[in-house]
Amino acid sequence: MSTLPTADRDDTGLFIRALRYADPVVRALESELQLEYAERYGDPDVGPIAPEDFTPPEGQFLVGFVGNEPVATGGFRRHGDGVAEIKRMYVAHDHRGGGHARRLLAELEAQAAKAGYRKVVLETGLKQPEAMSLYQSSGYVPTDPYGYYSDAEFSRFFTKELLLPHDI
Repeated sequence: MSTLPTADRDDTGLFIRALRYADPVVRALESELQLEYAERYGDPDVGPIAPEDFTPPEGQFLVGFVGNEPVATGGFRRHGDGVAEIKRMYVAHDHRGGGHARRLLAELEAQAAKAGYRKVVLETGLKQPEAMSLYQSSGYVPTDPYGYYSDAEFSRFFTKELLLPHDI
């Protein structure tokens, strides 16, 4: 398990670490996420995910911890030249509303920029209004549909230009 040098604990107590997508901690949070998808949409997410997509240098998977408890997750993978896709953003129910999703999203963006990506894209659904609100309030704007859910009526697609580390 690696600790990101830029991911110190903040005032919410969240500590972010990079883990392999196949790590048992990630798999447990992924199971919770899939249950939530099934509750909201009737089925889990069946979009293709390859664990190796989240391997540096082209991708990374992050987990946020409060103390020793894993409470938040998300990753990015290569989507195209200079473009990363953010996937599997999730915060455990008991830890929502504390800013963990915003903090994790910012760290994903920072790590994607460090990996050389200039832009990120993501897909979320109409039955996740809190996710759409987070993305829009974080500077994401609607973009054209892409990928597995491009024809799904319930899907919404967003993009954001990133500042590269030398631009900061």
